[in-house]
Amino acid sequence: MKAVNLSIKSYICGNLKCHTIMEKVLKKEGRYTYFESGEGTPIVILHGLMGGLSNFDGVANYFPEKGYKVIIPELPIYTQNILKTNVKAFAKFVKDFITYKGFDRVILLGNSLGGHIGLYHAKMYPEKMLGLVITGSSGLYESAMGDSYPRRGDYDYIQKKAEAVFYDPKIATKEIIDEVYSMANDRIKLIKTLTIAKSAIRHNMAKDLPKMHIPTCIIWGKNDTVTPPDVAEEFHKLLPHSSLYWIDKCGHAAMMERPEEFNELMHGWLKESHL
Repeated sequence: MKAVNLSIKSYICGNLKCHTIMEKVLKKEGRYTYFESGEGTPIVILHGLMGGLSNFDGVANYFPEKGYKVIIPELPIYTQNILKTNVKAFAKFVKDFITYKGFDRVILLGNSLGGHIGLYHAKMYPEKMLGLVITGSSGLYESAMGDSYPRRGDYDYIQKKAEAVFYDPKIATKEIIDEVYSMANDRIKLIKTLTIAKSAIRHNMAKDLPKMHIPTCIIWGKNDTVTPPDVAEEFHKLLPHSSLYWIDKCGHAAMMERPEEFNELMHGWLKESHL
């Protein structure tokens, strides 16, 4: 059953608790809950599984001072009907959120599953896009989904997989491992996680990417073992208007592991692209 290395790893990348953003006020309006800061061109950030908005603290603190409005919506990863628990439905949710906020066009930034949702949104709703930034994104290879099932009750296995997400395994704290362990032993969440993983495989983007002309910035950790460097190179090859940047000594969550370098690269690309 090919499914949930990405599930475990995206859960980690979606659920790391750096409390800076979480201590700030989240806006709750109707079905939307989101963080918002700054004024200017909107950058909408798409998290991975479980919605760790705080993974993007570095971006959220940096870009509002550079003339951008940063918005991080909580995606309905585990709250939608099982029939709407898929990449396409999440992309539609993002489009509806952008419309709700009254934005004409936006820059989307996504990590892991969030990158995949961003890519699918760019395919379906190019009229809403100024640009796209992806890091450690799924969307190309079935192997990115992993090749092993998270054995329920197997704490050592979960710890090993958690540590493999990062270049520095110490980032995978006991708190992170405990949360992933809890997910793997929650039947409903596990079913939805598997559903999302299968959806990501179904929604492979390889045939779509050459037709997508949105300016795209690809920032990748050279030591990413979840979506290895050749995945970034393939994205770059297939996306007509893409730029590829590497961060050394960095794993799957570049915006979190190397926030200063990530921000400098992304900001430089935005300026070069006149965005």
